Formats: sequence, structure tokens, C-alpha cells
Amino acid sequence: MVAAAIPQFRPGGQPAHHLSEELLLAYATGGLSEAVALVAAAHLTLCPSCRAELARAQAIGGALVEATPPVAMQAGALDRLLARLDQPAPPAEERLTAGSRDRDIPGPLRAYLPADAENLPWRKVIAGLYEYKLDLPGHQGMASLLRIIPGKAMPQHTHRGHEMTLVLRGDFDDKTGHYGAGDLALTDDTVDHQPVAGAHADCIALAVTDAPLKLTGTFGRLLNPFIRF
Repeated sequence: MVAAAIPQFRPGGQPAHHLSEELLLAYATGGLSEAVALVAAAHLTLCPSCRAELARAQAIGGALVEATPPVAMQAGALDRLLARLDQPAPPAEERLTAGSRDRDIPGPLRAYLPADAENLPWRKVIAGLYEYKLDLPGHQGMASLLRIIPGKAMPQHTHRGHEMTLVLRGDFDDKTGHYGAGDLALTDDTVDHQPVAGAHADCIALAVTDAPLKLTGTFGRLLNPFIRF
């Protein structure tokens, strides 16, 4: 599970599209699923504004905890806690190092990748669109890195559920606006759009959904029974 800690600062411009207040509060309290927490942590690494909001939320949470009357601990609780602290840390360092060559990949995401973005085993979905699926136990939707070649339009689609898309490299445009590196797009079944990658570089994004997309273009409707992404 991605820990609700304030990630390290990454130099660069400020994103224009951010985490919602509800997502920030849920992240601060550890109330997000692993997939959504991963997107939130990766965005926080890239966004000074959201990191500042997270710090305020954590400060408020800390004050509320201090004001809460103490409750008696169960017998043996302290011994169990001390035993857990003595356990060795999980072996994540090797996986982190494997992806550390790619400056576009935020630290929280590197632990889930076997290599940098250029050397991942990308799977072709359609012409110009490639995918690398992440292994997130218990996630019922899709958690993937998407790579769109410059100028390529994704199929027009809406959503059967919710989608979070964090741009890591390049940019894209759709009817909701322009999204560059660090920007987070939050969409649901009220949004019918067709993202188009910028003309100058591949657009690489981290996308998490809780249900398959629904193609809405004339040709796309015919493909819905056969395509799942």
C-alpha cells in the first residue's frame, strides 16, 4: 500500500489540474485503494500546490487525534508493535533502482515497474496507442501506463465508472482542456471525449479506472464487445 507521506519535491512548473479536496483528505487518512493512492502519490510528487494542501490536511488530522480522548490498548498491543518494528524492510530497493533512470517516472511509481519507460514491454492496443499493465492486487479495473505517439487521437469514449489519468511526459488535449506533465484528469460517465496527444513528443500517462471504457464513435461502438481498456 502506498503510504500517505509527503513525497519529495520535483523541480519544474506547477500542474494546472489537481487532486480534489475529497481525494486529498482520503489520501491523508489512508482511505484510498492502492491504485488510487498510487496516482495520488505520483501527482503529489509533481505538484507543490497539492503537497501544501496535503500538509495542511495532515496537520488538521494530527490536531484532531491529539484532541481525541485516549482509549485503553488491548493486552499485548505494545509487544506486537515492537515486534513489527524489528522486522526487516520489504525488498523494494532493487525494483526502485531498475526504474530510476527515467526522470519522468515519479518515485512512488518506480517501485511498480521492472524498467524505465523506454524499456518496458509495451503492448500495442491500436495503431499509435501502447499499454503496460501494472500488477496491483485486488484492483478490479485497469491500472496501466499508456503511451500515445505524437499527434495520435485515442478512440472517442466515455466511462462506465471513474478514471484518473496522470500525465508523466508530453501532453494531450480533449474537450475538457489541455493536460501537460503533472496534470491529473478526473473523468466519469458524464464525460465523452477523445484525447489527442501533443505533436512534439510521446504522451505517457498513468491511468486507473474502476470499469472498462465505453467507445462512442460510430466505428468504436462496433468494437466495444472486443476491446477492454
